[in-house]
Amino acid sequence: MQDIDSGVNAYDAVKALAFIGDLSMGQPTDHSVRTAWLAFQLARALDFDAGGCDTVREASLLRWSGCTANAAGFADAFGDDIASREAMLAQRPSWPELLARQSDPALAITPLAQIHCEVSGEVARMLSLSDQTQATLRHIFEAWDGSGFPEHLLAQSVPHTVFVIALAGDLEVFNRVYGVEQALQLIGQRVDSRYPAAFVAQANSHAAAWLKELDRTDAAGLDDALATTPLQRATPPELIADIIDLKLPWMTGYSREVAATAAQCCARLTPDPQAANLVYQAGLIHGIGRAAVPNAIWNEPGQLSASEWEKVRLVPYWTARAGKQTGTLKQAAELASYAYERLDETGYFRSSGAAGMPLEARILAAAVAAVALRAPRPWRAALSPADAAALLREQAANGRFDPQVVDALLASEGSPPARACMPQKVRLSARETDVLRLISHGASNKDAAKELALSPSTVRTHVESLFRKLECSTRAAATLKAASMGLL
Repeated sequence: MQDIDSGVNAYDAVKALAFIGDLSMGQPTDHSVRTAWLAFQLARALDFDAGGCDTVREASLLRWSGCTANAAGFADAFGDDIASREAMLAQRPSWPELLARQSDPALAITPLAQIHCEVSGEVARMLSLSDQTQATLRHIFEAWDGSGFPEHLLAQSVPHTVFVIALAGDLEVFNRVYGVEQALQLIGQRVDSRYPAAFVAQANSHAAAWLKELDRTDAAGLDDALATTPLQRATPPELIADIIDLKLPWMTGYSREVAATAAQCCARLTPDPQAANLVYQAGLIHGIGRAAVPNAIWNEPGQLSASEWEKVRLVPYWTARAGKQTGTLKQAAELASYAYERLDETGYFRSSGAAGMPLEARILAAAVAAVALRAPRPWRAALSPADAAALLREQAANGRFDPQVVDALLASEGSPPARACMPQKVRLSARETDVLRLISHGASNKDAAKELALSPSTVRTHVESLFRKLECSTRAAATLKAASMGLL
């Protein structure tokens, strides 16, 4: 099939990433947008120049874009990756208790911060945002007094936009959880530790008025205030898919494959290129709502409890909600929310059935199932292509999928996928590619060594070479960059 022309407005892509980040952090889905608006007001009050004001808006929206990348690490360290982050942001009593369970809290937090900062900085680079925005995101957890993460840098070594965003984020969370008076008290306790006294003085003077104005500002007004000129460009939506899939290593590349599979199937069933483009975009972003579900649930090898299953059933609901905030992606997100519907009304979250599923929705639902069946999951092994095809045909015969769609989908397999990739300047050896494929899916050096019949030290050498060539220091960043270059 022909390449898909799927570029979207960069601001809408950033808002989708902000939505995913807010879900990952256990926050309301307007948290990042509100934080960005508050950061912009604070930056203006501090007489930041135009570049600095652009940076605080862009970096506030992208502040949590590294959350999916370290979700597995948060889950390993603290149990529930989403609840623990919410407790951290709101400074709930449970957060010190979670930290106390670590033999060395700083040792637990540092690699998580490193992953997050490297990935979010890389996201800004992929979006062609300024060096200042990239640097801000790469230092987003540093503190004024040098107690931050991951490098414990002192104030003079950190972009001051970091401290504007930190204060604005705290004000947004603390005001919502505790009210404005207590919010300012909590912020006051962080003077000259998390952020400088001069920034806090401005917050004390203006916070109440800013918050009232923010509550009166509608979505269009927020967009007018936050959509910087650099965010008016078109950008490939594949970045959203790659960020979604970083949450679970065993899903690396999954959303891209769903998108390509669905688009190929659509091209067989209709000559309308706009339909194929819409299905492709929907395939890329159909997993947005996955960020709302803790990793422990996704990694559960046995049957889910009723409450756990209810969280999974809400994944497409959150995807639909994202569409209401993402402008040019609105139609694609609405279609994406039908990814788990079935013609016999056994799907979720709407249980809409055949009458509520247009052709594009039927294609997407079948594509999601087909790609998932052929991939291993914590609760089952991967099915062979023949077994997956047989199961799809059986379910179509039983009324769950559209038989015509399943026939077209299976006939499309083997076609080269349509995918947007950044220009590739990195050349990997065959063995480095093998190692990259395994570690991007969560394999340890020991696991990769066993799979490839190599020694762990040889695998380590290949990993170091990969990091050097990809100019990164974490596996999550290597996975993101490799995916964007078509190396996975």
